[in-house]
Amino acid sequence: MTRALAVLTCLALLTVAVEATAHPHPLLAVALGTTYAAHALASLWWLPRQPAPRRYWLTAAHVGLQLPLGVLLFAAAHGAVGATLLLLVLVSQCVLLLPLPAAAAVTAVVPLVHLGMGWADFARNALGLLGAAVFTAVVTALLQQAQRARAELAEANDLLRGYAAQAAELATTRERNRLARDIHDGLGHHLTVVQMQVQAARAVMGADPARADAVLAKAQHQASEALAEVRRSVATLREPAARPPLRAALEALTGEAAAAGLDATLEVTGPERPLPQEAEESLFRSAQEGLTNVRKHAGATCARVTLAYGADGTVRLAVRDDGRGLCAPDADRRTFGLVGLRERAARVGGRVTVGPAPGAGTELLVEVPG
Repeated sequence: MTRALAVLTCLALLTVAVEATAHPHPLLAVALGTTYAAHALASLWWLPRQPAPRRYWLTAAHVGLQLPLGVLLFAAAHGAVGATLLLLVLVSQCVLLLPLPAAAAVTAVVPLVHLGMGWADFARNALGLLGAAVFTAVVTALLQQAQRARAELAEANDLLRGYAAQAAELATTRERNRLARDIHDGLGHHLTVVQMQVQAARAVMGADPARADAVLAKAQHQASEALAEVRRSVATLREPAARPPLRAALEALTGEAAAAGLDATLEVTGPERPLPQEAEESLFRSAQEGLTNVRKHAGATCARVTLAYGADGTVRLAVRDDGRGLCAPDADRRTFGLVGLRERAARVGGRVTVGPAPGAGTELLVEVPG
């Protein structure tokens, strides 16, 4: 806007100079026009850079100087087009720099410059100049609003690009955490079983080779399951993988634990109902992590997995063992596996608690809505 007004000021001054050749005192008209235009150009560059309160007073002083100059210019130029254009530049400046009431007041008094040419000229032309001033003020205000809208849109686009980058980074972090949980809960579970079966085979290899061979065969089966888990994880990166129903998946888990030498059982209570995929995944991984921890840390001989479909819309999964149990500080220990379980449960509005089981041992309890 400032650049356009500067160009218009120069064109108006050139018009004043051309029109002045037809008047009795051309040098006076050109001198007044040059003074007016020079002051206008200086103010176009300087006034917008001033802070708001000071800018208002300086603009008012600028108007107080330009209006008398305008009266003299109109009288010397006989109300020529160039002089009118210079006054309309002043109107645009006021719209850009002053509050709306002040700009409206300047627009209303601009026609008074015709008084320099007498009352008769004022009566004939003041209304036309007022219309031109109002039109100029409205167009300037609309252009100013459009300019502000473009600036706000550009700022909003910059913010959106920043938010998109943050969202992409957050999605990458979440996917990385999901993969870490899947590797820990899936592959870690199978490798734990393999390790325990190999240890059991080594313990009986000398005394009972046939039994050791049977245990190693189970370990080989678990290694194959671990490889299949890796393949499923890779396939999941391309498209969602189908998992067996929750009850069947839990029966397979307890069967694997029993094959590894742990007395593991599954009990399902309440009417079974379909659950959201994320809720089933959270419950399955919780049972998997719970049985893995029983074999690795609890020193237990038996484990009981209970899946309860509550009438209150909550599904509870508990893994209890008869092992050494947890003391109070251990119950709040934040291992990676438990952190992953809490993250999974929180994503579906559930919660995870770990503590001593009733009687003896440890209990892992997971509650999810469903």
